[in-house]
Amino acid sequence: MRLNSTALIISILCFPFCKLFAQYTLEETKSNPCFISSSAFMLMNLSSYETPEFFQVNFGYRITTKDVVSLELKTWRYFEPIGIPHGKLKSDPKENFPGYIREKGFAIAYQRFIWKRFYAAIHVMNAWQSFIDKKGNNIDNGFQIFNTYRLGYHIKLFKGKFFIEPSLAITHRPYHTTMPESFRIQDEKYSKFFFGEPGLHFGFNF
Repeated sequence: MRLNSTALIISILCFPFCKLFAQYTLEETKSNPCFISSSAFMLMNLSSYETPEFFQVNFGYRITTKDVVSLELKTWRYFEPIGIPHGKLKSDPKENFPGYIREKGFAIAYQRFIWKRFYAAIHVMNAWQSFIDKKGNNIDNGFQIFNTYRLGYHIKLFKGKFFIEPSLAITHRPYHTTMPESFRIQDEKYSKFFFGEPGLHFGFNF
């Protein structure tokens, strides 16, 4: 999964209009412990070329003023190995799969405020895969564990009813089942880690 500068541009544009606060007070946590959120990566669905068909919705709960857990439901498709680093190879069609991978699943996430508005988070996703060839045929199915290790910044909006979270992450695939040979050859060229994945989550507290 890739995210271009869209999320970062949105966060920069919003930043001057935001009042910045520390993490939530005990009173705020008790009165509005839950939230629903998603990712600005869905804006990439507006692309006319190799759209990710990405959808995500998160349901979260603030256990304490610093500790947060959430359930994330996700689906997307991607056309190239996730481990391709930033650079020319990232947009080189020669590195694409002979088709694409459709994934759907859920993640359990834990977020910890480490200093004022800054947080660290880990997301562990169970992802079921469909391998689609260039003709649109499903040629195989698979499964992988997809982890995201995130550092971010929490910005409260409109008296804490809404929020945005710009972030940077490392993604990691610690386990996946065997891929079809044509997909495996492309995937094994690259690391199971990807560094510097930008993100922007937004949500509503209730």
